[in-house]
Amino acid sequence: MTEAKPDLLGSFDPGRAGSSEGAFDGHHPPSRELVDDCVHCGFCLPACPTYTLWGEEMDSPRGRIHLMKQGLEGEPMSASMVGHIDACLGCMACVTACPSGVQYDKLVEATRAQVERRGSGHRTRGQRLVRAGIFALFPHPRRLRMVRPFLWLYQRSGLSRVVRPVLERISPSLAAMESVAPPLTPAEPVAPLTRAAGTRRVTVGLLLGCVQREFFPGVNAATVRVLTAEGCDVVAPPAQGCCGALSVHSGREAEGLAYARALVDAFSDAGVERVVVNSAGCGSTMKEYADLLADDPAYAGRAAEFAAKVRDVAEILDELGPVATRHPLPLTVAYHDACHLSHAQRVRSQPRRLLAAVPGLVVKEIAEGDLCCGSAGIYNLTNPEPARELGDRKAANVAATDAELLVTSNPGCLMQISAALGRQGRSIATAHMIQVLDASLRGARAESLTGRA
Repeated sequence: MTEAKPDLLGSFDPGRAGSSEGAFDGHHPPSRELVDDCVHCGFCLPACPTYTLWGEEMDSPRGRIHLMKQGLEGEPMSASMVGHIDACLGCMACVTACPSGVQYDKLVEATRAQVERRGSGHRTRGQRLVRAGIFALFPHPRRLRMVRPFLWLYQRSGLSRVVRPVLERISPSLAAMESVAPPLTPAEPVAPLTRAAGTRRVTVGLLLGCVQREFFPGVNAATVRVLTAEGCDVVAPPAQGCCGALSVHSGREAEGLAYARALVDAFSDAGVERVVVNSAGCGSTMKEYADLLADDPAYAGRAAEFAAKVRDVAEILDELGPVATRHPLPLTVAYHDACHLSHAQRVRSQPRRLLAAVPGLVVKEIAEGDLCCGSAGIYNLTNPEPARELGDRKAANVAATDAELLVTSNPGCLMQISAALGRQGRSIATAHMIQVLDASLRGARAESLTGRA
């Protein structure tokens, strides 16, 4: 359970937040008004990954909203409630599908914070240990950097053939963590300031991220090259850390808000007109900073100003319009919508327009494109079995396109789908959308993306 510390939460103390009766305390429980917006029409059911897998009402958005309503009416926090809330991927496909405009995203985020404070004891000891391990490592770039040499040696040793079956018997979560780890590439540090290649059109800040920075350094390097080619001065404040997305999406409110404040501070003197993000989950949370820090008088205004500047890299490039020459890239790609880009940020057309502008590139759509791949932040580590089933389903749909390359805009999706393709013996390469644009701008060969001679 997240510890409440004055320097993280200001005047908030969960112990004094409200009545101990019922599932929720008085600190931002799920809104009864938003709960009542749900008319239980059922449009969310086919959009929900867990309902698609299991067909269980309580594992649908309207079922979980019913549980929230019960909690607001005095039902205690139970193991069943915690289990159904934990089983939600938070993909927000239901928000897109809902004709009544139900803000399930706000409801589930508030409920998860309540679960962390009041219901985490209903999880098994193993589940609590897995979560503790995840948050002791993944939001910390320096710790991830320390892991890199050991992971590099492990990947080249061939030990995975022996270790993976053992992990699958001991801990499905550890087995999932081992299987989705991407092949490491050489580090490509990003300079604090990179000038535009021609006439400067705008000055942007770049979020380096945590997993993105350490496990996908080529994505950040490609992002800088594309932005500078399109007339951007790119500022990457060295002091920046985690944006708080993993913590916020998992209900670790105090931790997430502390990361948010620190990131606002890191960019406060950067002098940027936009803050560019190339990780869908990070961008969705950063755009919510105004709401997340609304109760903090020292940060509310600054957070709102910061959030208004945040753009996914596809958004800023689409807004600016192209000035750099696109070279032919004869390649067939399947584009996967990352949930937190498509459903949370509603960024769908921009990446497709950018890819379509590359000469010779053919973009194919994926069947069940709105269905989550199972990554969902830390979901594939905390709920490995359904995540694996969703990943395998996504990989089969990707393979059915006969594309040479799977393209998406989120590191978690890249890891999850790559692992699923590998399990199925599919030889389909994966890349971030910005790497495809970078290859076109540089005049690189298609083989630089597919790895085929």
